[in-house]
Amino acid sequence: MMLVAEARSAGTPAMGGGVLAARERSGADAETFIRAVYAQHGTVLLRYAARRLRGDWHRAENILQEAVVRPQLDSSRHAGALGTAPETMRPWLFAVVRDLLIDDHRAQALRPVTPEALEDLTGQQREILRHMYFDGSSVAEVSVLLGVPWERVKSRTYYAMRALHRALAARGVHG
Repeated sequence: MMLVAEARSAGTPAMGGGVLAARERSGADAETFIRAVYAQHGTVLLRYAARRLRGDWHRAENILQEAVVRPQLDSSRHAGALGTAPETMRPWLFAVVRDLLIDDHRAQALRPVTPEALEDLTGQQREILRHMYFDGSSVAEVSVLLGVPWERVKSRTYYAMRALHRALAARGVHG
């Protein structure tokens, strides 16, 4: 992790006095504060987030970045809870990461899987569904557009919808 290595090489205090004490000594320098948080807690928080995200290190890094910035942005509200020692800040940071993981999980659950499921279809199936459902064209319009009989448009639409239902079912979407 780049910031952890940079913080250690820059001589940012990693122990003794805590992260908030380092922030106070530096005149509330946000960069120094964030580097100190990464140095003291970044690795363990990143591993925790990645484990909860089933090894998705990119999302874990995003969550860690958000968690590290929060005490800096909202330190006056949480000053009593954070204290000045690293051991008092770590539980709070774990709670922040946990809350961010919950938010991330909820956001993932709300995102439609249809665009992903469409990737499982053939080009012809995607094309017919695009015309019929996304563009709102009628069977007659699609028939003229593609130069095929209307019966073939209906048949292709039926089989494309079946394939889409299978792709969605494979992703746990039923209905």
